[in-house]
Amino acid sequence: METSRIEAFSDGVLAIIITIMVLELRIPEGAAVGDLLRETGTGLLSYILSFVYIGLYWNNHHHLFQLTGRITGAMLWANLHLLFWLSLLPFSTAWMDETGFARAPVMVYGSNLLGAAIAFFVLQKMIIISQGEGSVLQRAVGRDLKAKISTALYILGVVFAVFIGSSIIPTLLAMACFVGVAIMWLVPDRRMERVIVEREASE
Repeated sequence: METSRIEAFSDGVLAIIITIMVLELRIPEGAAVGDLLRETGTGLLSYILSFVYIGLYWNNHHHLFQLTGRITGAMLWANLHLLFWLSLLPFSTAWMDETGFARAPVMVYGSNLLGAAIAFFVLQKMIIISQGEGSVLQRAVGRDLKAKISTALYILGVVFAVFIGSSIIPTLLAMACFVGVAIMWLVPDRRMERVIVEREASE
C-alpha cells in the first residue's frame, strides 16, 4: 500500500478533531472584549494549546511518511492508535476548561498528551522495524532526545496535577510542562528534513 492513503485518512481525522475543538468554544453573550476574556478566555487558551499540538503531530506525521517506503499492517494499527489518542483531545481539552482546571481533568489532559506521544513513538518504531538494518528513519531520528524530554515533562505535568487543590501553583506548573513541550517542538527540527533532502539528492 502507498503512503498517500494513510496520510489522506490521517489528515481528514486531524481536520475533524480541530473542527470539533473550535465548536466547543463558548461564544460570549456580550460584544465587549471583557466578555470575550471572561467567558471564553481560558477556553480559547486551552484551544490554542491543543491546536498547536494537533499541528505539531500533523507536521511530524507528514515528515515521518516522507521517509516511509511501504505500509505494513503493524503501521496501520499503530497509526490508528495514534489517531485514537489525538481524537480524545477535544474531550480532555473541554473537560479541563469547563471545570476550571481541576485536578482530575488536568491529569486526564496530561495523560492524553502522554498517550499520544507514546503512540507516535510506537508508530515510528514500527516504521523503523519494517525498514530493517540501516533504516533511513532511524538515521533521521537518532537518539530522539526531544521525545525523551517530552515524555518526562508530560509525566511531571501529571504529577504536578495530582497536587491541584486550594493553591494555583500546581496548576501553573502542570500547564507550564505541557506548554513547554509544545514550545520545544515548535522550534524547527531539521533532522528529518536533512535526511529527506539527502535521500532525494541520491535518487
